[in-house]
Amino acid sequence: MRKTPTQARSKATVERILEAGRQVLVDDGYETFSTNRVAAAAGISPGSLYQYFSDKASILDIVISRYWDDVSERTASALALQTTSTGIPAIRSVADALLAGLEQDPTLLRVLIEELPASRNRDRHAALVTRVRDLTAAYLHAGSVAKTRPDPQLTAWVLVVAMENIALRWVLDRPPYPREAVLEEMVALTAGYLGHAAGSGEAIRDAGSS
Repeated sequence: MRKTPTQARSKATVERILEAGRQVLVDDGYETFSTNRVAAAAGISPGSLYQYFSDKASILDIVISRYWDDVSERTASALALQTTSTGIPAIRSVADALLAGLEQDPTLLRVLIEELPASRNRDRHAALVTRVRDLTAAYLHAGSVAKTRPDPQLTAWVLVVAMENIALRWVLDRPPYPREAVLEEMVALTAGYLGHAAGSGEAIRDAGSS
């Protein structure tokens, strides 16, 4: 940003610009995104916009960062709640949080994934994967899964990449499968990989914890 807002009025103006930027990106796409369109959508003059943002890239950077930060926070929060939980309920909670994070704004997600140059998304997306992977690794290391999966970082990387890609394709492609059915498949895939055994809908504990 060109200038950091300090007063309530200027902060509100910046938020209006950023929300307008998100809406223009969703409505018009990346190719036609411009500061003039954002200013018009925000109901301000281009000159007022330029008080805070030097160009369209500076608006895009914040819009993109906020989206991925929110997805990361939702998933990380779900993982943090599982520090004392194990088994299928914990896996379902985290998979559900990942789905929820990605599906909250599917139109914007489509623009970010399919229209933006890869370089604009790479760092933010990598930060999401790294944060969730490290939390997952810590969770795995603390549980008995560590006995059968000696490299929690590698196991976490495989899980995060697999689960995120399944969630991403479900949100963007909208295959004819209900959300709950997809969630259960994600849980089954993860549980099988980690060595959990399913049985009669009961809460399953970590393999080896009995």
